Amino acid sequence: MSTKLKLIGLSSVASVLALSAAAQNPVSLTIVSWGGAYTASQQRAYHAPFMELNPHVTIANDDGSANALAGLRAQAQAGNVTWDLVDMLPSDAQLACDEGIILQIDHDAMLAPAPDGTPASEDFLPGSLGECFIPQIVYSTVLTFRPGAFPADAQPASIADLFDVENFPGRRALQDRPGTNLEWALYADGVDPDDIYEVLATPEGVDRAFAKLDTIKDHIIFWTEGAQAPQLLADGEVAFATGYNGRMFDAIEVEGMDAEIIWDGQVVEWDGWVVPADGPNVDLVMEYLYWATDTQRLADQAKFISFGPARASSAGVVGQHADLGIDMAPHMPTNPDNYFAPIVLDNDFWADYGDELRERFANWMLQ
Repeated sequence: MSTKLKLIGLSSVASVLALSAAAQNPVSLTIVSWGGAYTASQQRAYHAPFMELNPHVTIANDDGSANALAGLRAQAQAGNVTWDLVDMLPSDAQLACDEGIILQIDHDAMLAPAPDGTPASEDFLPGSLGECFIPQIVYSTVLTFRPGAFPADAQPASIADLFDVENFPGRRALQDRPGTNLEWALYADGVDPDDIYEVLATPEGVDRAFAKLDTIKDHIIFWTEGAQAPQLLADGEVAFATGYNGRMFDAIEVEGMDAEIIWDGQVVEWDGWVVPADGPNVDLVMEYLYWATDTQRLADQAKFISFGPARASSAGVVGQHADLGIDMAPHMPTNPDNYFAPIVLDNDFWADYGDELRERFANWMLQ
């Protein structure tokens, strides 16, 4: 690790939020995220409290995470990095890390230990930390349905039901990408969750997945933006919709949408932070990250959205929703009642096979 990064890490450990006199001048951080209920939860759990503790700091939200990798590349190539902190998926973070356009992270030097002294590298959930990636939440893509679309005594309960148009008729809203759709197609066709990527890595497995998708193709409406999936359900345009569990929670529990989540086969993913190389305010960003990714702060985000915190020590601190007053534990993807048949997204697989599968899926959509 470079001397610059070592100094950043030591500074973070020694003086969290104790910024130098020069840093007390007004400064604005541009933090890039996904928008919607997710950015709102970050604003309430992290950004607003940090600004209250540091009145000289203003945080501006940019909802550009869907195109974050392209944005980081463009800024790096232009020599004009304007983003300070970016919320990004691990697969894209690894590509950006390999390209040297985001900073490497010394997790134990730059991040807070657990309250009992457990170092960050042991407190963050196994497999979640990346060379340049700081996980923040555990979320999942889930299947959601409208109970009113089906008889009371014949409600869907599994991913297999998504592919059963005879017993569960109606339109299905699926995201316009291969990820999740191909995994679910194989799962519904009888492949064990632990074997899905091994099967999908073969030509025969890919053919099998697309053949299963063919069985519902005439019933699919594709969505692109996360907000579209719950809206299609709320408007009664579809009987089923895939979607991010946090957005579905918000639509059901906050907005009152009549829908239910099916946790069977949830596709589990990490999401977290990366720091652009040559960003304009790296020292301040590292101060922010040390504070915003500690045990209490990660648990705080669960007060506003149903994503599980990425630290083990945060689990016991999760309480009630700040506005609704409901226990948030049952709404967490990692709750044992929900985590009975998860499909853990394999980012290495999608890094190796993603381009090929995205091209085939795009052609399939047009056929």
